[in-house]
Amino acid sequence: MRTTLSLDDDVAARIEQLRRELNTPLKELVNEALRRGLAAMHEPCEPAAPYRTRPVDMGRCRLPNVDDVAAALAAAEGEGHR
Repeated sequence: MRTTLSLDDDVAARIEQLRRELNTPLKELVNEALRRGLAAMHEPCEPAAPYRTRPVDMGRCRLPNVDDVAAALAAAEGEGHR
């Protein structure tokens, strides 16, 4: 079957690179790539393992009241923070 394909620049460059490396005609390379890609599309994708964050004990809070921003800044940066 004859058809016309419009390839993205990156795909065309990769095909041309492979064609030169393998010394294979363009038709054979494109057909093999399509066969492999189509076969892979029928295989179910394995779900990625969920990312887990391990908790770390940071110790106790060093500020008596974190709701008072001015007091927290004074404790962290000194009284001259203003």
